[in-house]
Amino acid sequence: MLSAIASTLSNCFKIPELKSRILFTLLVLGICRLAALIPIPALDNVALKEYFLRSAATGGNSLLGMYSMFTGGGFENCAIGALGIMPYISATIIIQLLTAVVPTLHKLVREEGGRVKIVQYGRYLTLLLCLGQGMAMAIGWEKAENIFPGFSGQLVIAENIWWYRIQTTLLLTTGTMLLMWLGEQITERGVGNGVSLVITIGILARLPLAGQGLWEMFFSPGVDSKFHLFHAIALLVLLLAVIAGVVAVTQAQRKIPVQYAQRAVGRKVISGGSSFMPLRVNYAGVMPVIFAGAILMFPTYILKYLGELSNTKFFIDMARALDPGTPLYLTLYGLMILFFSYFWVATQFNELQIADDMKKSGGYIPGVRPGQATSDFLHRAMSRITFAGAIFLVVIALIPMILGDALGINQTVSQFFGGTSMLIMVGVMLDTMRQIESYLLMRHYDGFMKKGRIRGRF
Repeated sequence: MLSAIASTLSNCFKIPELKSRILFTLLVLGICRLAALIPIPALDNVALKEYFLRSAATGGNSLLGMYSMFTGGGFENCAIGALGIMPYISATIIIQLLTAVVPTLHKLVREEGGRVKIVQYGRYLTLLLCLGQGMAMAIGWEKAENIFPGFSGQLVIAENIWWYRIQTTLLLTTGTMLLMWLGEQITERGVGNGVSLVITIGILARLPLAGQGLWEMFFSPGVDSKFHLFHAIALLVLLLAVIAGVVAVTQAQRKIPVQYAQRAVGRKVISGGSSFMPLRVNYAGVMPVIFAGAILMFPTYILKYLGELSNTKFFIDMARALDPGTPLYLTLYGLMILFFSYFWVATQFNELQIADDMKKSGGYIPGVRPGQATSDFLHRAMSRITFAGAIFLVVIALIPMILGDALGINQTVSQFFGGTSMLIMVGVMLDTMRQIESYLLMRHYDGFMKKGRIRGRF
């Protein structure tokens, strides 16, 4: 098994185009990491870093830790990439929602070159969101004790407060726009989905801290650890089960049989045949988890800010109710994953066009009439398997989170090895491996598995 994988990796560098794409992707991801490490002037990033380390060890605000994880540590480092790629994801969600309800945008998507304009609108919206969120973050850092409970000291060390606000807003906006552009470059000239890889590399950057926290769980110096060998085995089994489940459901598909009738094209007679149409159970991949997590990060800060500003207990209580791990947060998180699973299928899977293309090419599903009946059949089939895939995403995302809070596991460990992180990392890695495998198979090399392929490709 390991020798086959090593042989496949060596074959990747025998194909010049694939080699250049892999090296380009690694180089760009390295630049993305720099954006999470370069601090913004006039901020005491060392003090905030120490605060996050103490907070993770004592089980502090898990929402701040989760947000920092999605930014690759940029938030706790007060870096130019502190906003991360989340404004771009939020803009993408808003544009897709508007595309589904605004007839002009819906028509634009179906026109030739329309998707390019939609992407351009998303970039403009990302810029506006960055300016707004950047200014809000800059002002929030001025009163650090309101955002970071238990933080003592002065985070902002600038003399001219307005120059600090303008400078910080522009740097945060530039950092996110740079990450967005780098992600698009990876998608176009590298391997894999650029935005997903930017998020994944940020999560993987937490591996040393998560490993240290895991070691301290069982070998705490000077004190008797509350965790023992049974807990270690249970955590390992749970981790392997989550990874195996993610791989199985991500690869799972329903094969719809398609029959092609014999037809004549000019003087040629094309004989009919049989094939199948693969419908992926988890068609949306990890996007519902990313979308749901991105949206739920901001209401807590907004409510907390309104509560501090107006001294209203209602807003403060609502902010606490939306902390990760609370019943309200878990309920909203699960419902939003379900919603975005169906929303992604509704916007990306066009059963009408598929049915029309099948009819034009002389194809039909046995027992189903061509045209509208085929479209209805595909819609029903996709709705059913999407429900199964969405329920799986909810279970994988919530169960580790619930167990982590119940057992009192170190925050850094629970967030890194939790369902959300595993879903994103495994899903993105599988998608990247599919693209690499497609290049290998085109050049008649073996894929990552000698028997069979990484499924899920159309």
